[in-house]
Amino acid sequence: MKKSQTNNTVIDLYLDALFMEKGLSQNTLGSYQRDLIHFDRWLATQSASLLDVKKTDIEFYLSFRLQNKQSARSTARLLSCLRGFYQYQLRESRILLDPTLEIESPRLPSTLPKSLSEADVEALLAAPDINQPIELRDRAMLELLYASGLRVTELVSIQLGQLSMTQGVIRVMGKGSKERLVPTGEEALLWLQRYMQQGRPLLLGAKMSDTMFPSKRGTMMTRQTFWHRIKIYAQRAGINRPLSPHTLRHAFATHLINHGADLRVVQLLLGHSDLSTTQIYTHVARERMKELHAEHHPRG
Repeated sequence: MKKSQTNNTVIDLYLDALFMEKGLSQNTLGSYQRDLIHFDRWLATQSASLLDVKKTDIEFYLSFRLQNKQSARSTARLLSCLRGFYQYQLRESRILLDPTLEIESPRLPSTLPKSLSEADVEALLAAPDINQPIELRDRAMLELLYASGLRVTELVSIQLGQLSMTQGVIRVMGKGSKERLVPTGEEALLWLQRYMQQGRPLLLGAKMSDTMFPSKRGTMMTRQTFWHRIKIYAQRAGINRPLSPHTLRHAFATHLINHGADLRVVQLLLGHSDLSTTQIYTHVARERMKELHAEHHPRG
């Protein structure tokens, strides 16, 4: 068996183990696979291979990435991927030492999530033309996204059976196949009901689909398509800064905390496994309070 084939097999075995142990999504597994394949190809240019690698090889590769304008954040994510990979190989006795053991992660800049003001959100939600079935669908999606803080993958993949109109909750399968119940909120529920009655039947026509928010072809919409549609509505709303579905997730969390929501409740709603991930939003709220103080206090 050729070396490249051997390395591909080692990568595939690791990804299979990750899927079985942690239930990671195909998007995450695909990202890990790309990182490992790129690293393997680079190692081949250095006359090394995945299972015959030293600490210095990895450090050289990380340095090579940073010199080629790769961000510190993506390089830190790659190192995390390599750590998991080599810890698995050590457990499986394919290597004797973990080459990532003493490598420090790149320092990351302390950045706050980009968010929207409540006025910006209102303008964005009002941008779709609700007389068109496809834009009524988008209005319902935007309302649900802001009301529930769903990840975009969770939003576009919702099936009819996941929503309870009577209870006003949606059952979501998040990262690591973790299930959670998320309230939709009264306003979003009203738009969902209107879309289900007036928009979805016209959008589907004679097609059959269990996907709640189907594309024109009756299939599940891609994340990229929804991202593109949000950009259209941002333009209409006069929002000129970069915007993505994740921005609305950030707005959901930030606005909840600004209005006094408990951090642990926000953690549960977002589906964060670790409270420290949610704590970033307390910093967002604090920065907003500083801005308001500076703007309105006579000695600000």
